[in-house]
Amino acid sequence: MIKIVDDMEEKQRIARSILTALPEWFGIPESTENYIRESGNEIMVASFEKEKVNGFLCLKETGKDTMEIAVMGVLKAYHRQGIGRGMFEEARRIVIEQGYSFIQVKTVQMGRYPEYDKTNRFYQSLGFKEFEVLPNLWDKRNPCQIYVMSL
Repeated sequence: MIKIVDDMEEKQRIARSILTALPEWFGIPESTENYIRESGNEIMVASFEKEKVNGFLCLKETGKDTMEIAVMGVLKAYHRQGIGRGMFEEARRIVIEQGYSFIQVKTVQMGRYPEYDKTNRFYQSLGFKEFEVLPNLWDKRNPCQIYVMSL
């Protein structure tokens, strides 16, 4: 079941439970804490199996016409089961309903780490297109790939 989560503390609990279980993607403690803190103020879509959360996605406005997938995570045991795609479709519906024209996401450039290569292929499978690489946004080992989608 995919639903929108409104309560700030619940959003942060969900973000913490998922992100700390994914150290391959969220292994920098300061960054992870920042994602958790910011999730409380963002639009959150979460996936549940019965009452247990297994994934979430947060959206934030980055411009008058653009929303961004600020952070997204699905527990490894639930990868490749359509959860990420389902959450994205709900998020896309929200973004369109709110009148935005674009959705973007930032990840590590393809070819750096196998885990992020899977992430890049996932976003490409949803229809995102490569927009720009910012080699120094995060650090030289982690060039930022920006993907964008017109809605």
